[in-house]
Amino acid sequence: MAFLLLLRCIAIGFSISMPIGPIDLLCIQNTLAGGRKVGLATALGAATADLIYVVLIAMGMHSVVTFLCAYQTILTIVGALFLCALGITTICAKPDLHAARISDGNLLKTYTLTLLLKLVSPVTILEFIALLAGLSIDLTDHSQSLQFIIGTSLGCTLWWLLLWSTISIFQKNISVHQLQWINYIAGTAILSFGIWSLMKLI
Repeated sequence: MAFLLLLRCIAIGFSISMPIGPIDLLCIQNTLAGGRKVGLATALGAATADLIYVVLIAMGMHSVVTFLCAYQTILTIVGALFLCALGITTICAKPDLHAARISDGNLLKTYTLTLLLKLVSPVTILEFIALLAGLSIDLTDHSQSLQFIIGTSLGCTLWWLLLWSTISIFQKNISVHQLQWINYIAGTAILSFGIWSLMKLI
């Protein structure tokens, strides 16, 4: 029974991470432009943000729901503005494959930026509000709460590592011209996510 609950939580974590959003696009773009280490730092930053949300939910479901609902508008605005700035920066970036692949870049900065973006991303907030709405796990039970944290976090992490490893396969064969177009497409998509989030508030 406990094992089935753990599998269910893994499935929950994996499924809420699967829809392609702005952070997924950032992970793809960073992996292709910055190399495997930069892409991995991005994936781990996103996975850490998911872990933080999962722990907060397990610690106090009601208080997390109240906080997210009370500050959803502010968090959405901050996240949307971050996404707009990131989208414009990505579009304007000049790809240099040689420089990108011989340098690890600032991995800590990449990790931290992704973590913050994921935490305030409107998409992430909506994902976890939906998760809370459909949750039928007794988080007052310490055993179920622990399984929820481990399982859901593991599911989220599995998705990010799967995405990163899949994109890494194509990273070696990318050209500067192709990367330029990837920057345009990813940047435009990320910018669109930000604008769409702001327009929903108007």
